[in-house]
Amino acid sequence: MYTSGLTNTPITKNLLIYTIASSILLSILDSKHLASIHVSPHLWQYGQFWRAAVWQVAGFANSTEALFAAVLVYHLRVVERGWGRRKLLSFIISTLPYTTLLPPLLLALVIRPLSFNMINYLPSGPVSTLFALLAQYHALIPHTYRYRIGTSTTTTESPSKGITLLLSNKTTTYLLALQLALSQFPYMLLPSVTGWFVGLAWRAEVLPGVSVNWRVPAWAVGERERVSRRGEEGRFEDLRRRLEGEVAAAGAASGVASENGDGERRQRQRGSQ
Repeated sequence: MYTSGLTNTPITKNLLIYTIASSILLSILDSKHLASIHVSPHLWQYGQFWRAAVWQVAGFANSTEALFAAVLVYHLRVVERGWGRRKLLSFIISTLPYTTLLPPLLLALVIRPLSFNMINYLPSGPVSTLFALLAQYHALIPHTYRYRIGTSTTTTESPSKGITLLLSNKTTTYLLALQLALSQFPYMLLPSVTGWFVGLAWRAEVLPGVSVNWRVPAWAVGERERVSRRGEEGRFEDLRRRLEGEVAAAGAASGVASENGDGERRQRQRGSQ
């Protein structure tokens, strides 16, 4: 599962390319001001509610955020290896309305009034989707090894106590996510936390209107549709009957062979007598 590279992860590869390409295109077109959201004046004064549907798919306005997001996407490739391309794409599409619309709604209706209009800004970029995937990475992928980092110095005379940290091979992934969440502090925290809880809610099957068992069509990811359950049962039933027939034929053949062997032995015994 921890194979290096992007082998057998086409959805992750496309997500990585999209994260980098959309950020570069946003900078080339000089349209960074169209991707982010300022509740006032964009929503309340100008009525530009289309920004609530654009901010996440427009790309990052900061090259540092784009870099950390791209590395984080690369680390999350193991989720696709554990799930498969069809389930991963289904997860992204089914949670996209929540990861896209919840952060601006929470910012405009909850966070901004509670902060006395101090927090008024929502940066652009697919942060919510990445943290929803990170929640699946946290729940699905086990660590392969752990290690300790300590500051204590042990001597025979006076052992001193220090700080000891227990880390794993997944720690670097969490550090990348933390760096991304703390960029443009505190504005990037809202989409990060929202995406994390959307991922947990999807896993717990409590997202309204979203089914964990829903899948995109197989042709959307370049796969063939599987045979229906009834067709599979009929195929396995035919296979079982064929195997039973082969076993019966093999048993009959072995029985005939044993009878022939017994007859030859009797004839030999009679001839020797």
